[in-house]
Amino acid sequence: MINVNDIKNGMTIMIDGNVYQVVEFLHVKPGKGSAFMKTKLRNLRTGGIIERTFNTNVKFEKANINKQNVQYLYNTGDTYFFMNMDTYEQIELSKEQVGDNAYYLIENMNVYVILFEGELLGIDLPDKVELTVVETEPAVRGNTTNNALKDAKVETGLIVKVPLFIEQGEKILVTTSDGKYSSRA
Repeated sequence: MINVNDIKNGMTIMIDGNVYQVVEFLHVKPGKGSAFMKTKLRNLRTGGIIERTFNTNVKFEKANINKQNVQYLYNTGDTYFFMNMDTYEQIELSKEQVGDNAYYLIENMNVYVILFEGELLGIDLPDKVELTVVETEPAVRGNTTNNALKDAKVETGLIVKVPLFIEQGEKILVTTSDGKYSSRA
């Protein structure tokens, strides 16, 4: 059992029979009354994010998550195929299990499959991925507004706001947690 005061970002816990990953937490000590913990939790089965507030005396059961190193192979329709890098066994995930992470998957990319008691919950991506810009507007001469951004479509179909100097065909780094441009690759 884990005390609510001991939770950290990325930790996985059980609440009401569901597996949650801690996205954010904030310990609040108001001037009056008792302290409490505000949390933002991601349901690893559905991908949904909820916000919950807990008293400081609450305890959670730790969810023991296993991660397997896999390589993304390809997808056909709504099925995504991965290969376990240790056993060379193929793993199939549905579009629902992959979710929005599909926008960051490139063939032959190494990711982790998240397992809870043998149940496939989804995938865990690296913090940043390298993607190629396939479509963007050319930079307009004289448009030098501070932090001017334009839309760019990358090879996976994701639309990313990028600086004006990014051109079609360039490789960029995109943060997988929020889908934002990080830098040139």
